[in-house]
Amino acid sequence: MPKTLTLVFLSFLAALGVAGPAMSQDDLSRDELILPGSSVKLEDFMWIKRPLVVFADSPADPRYVQQMEYITERLDDLDRRDVVVLTDTDKGADTALRKELRPRGFMLVLIGKDGTIYLRKPLPWSVREISRVIDKLPMRQQEVRDRRGES
Repeated sequence: MPKTLTLVFLSFLAALGVAGPAMSQDDLSRDELILPGSSVKLEDFMWIKRPLVVFADSPADPRYVQQMEYITERLDDLDRRDVVVLTDTDKGADTALRKELRPRGFMLVLIGKDGTIYLRKPLPWSVREISRVIDKLPMRQQEVRDRRGES
């Protein structure tokens, strides 16, 4: 029952998020951290957010359900790192994300603000593991220094 509720909750969150063609840092609210991949383009997030794309052939895929549980448990950690989660669970869809990233079954992809793919995983990863990868990125390290007032 809890997995069903999680799936319904995630579907509801995905249905809420619709991104416009040009977004600024302030345009993405907390409610829009999880977006359906079919409604956005990766270029929309260039230099603004780090897309974390979660692919599956079905929203009932146990790996997808587990990954989304990991993500929803620690959304604040991802938000602090300027991450937006894009989901795509329609195997038959011909979306721009599927064309560009070519998933086979479940796949987790982390893309940097510069558009570089930094991580591809065929299994769910915890937010802690994802955060460690992000924190090692040169751009993230510069962001942390900038927030501290260092140069």
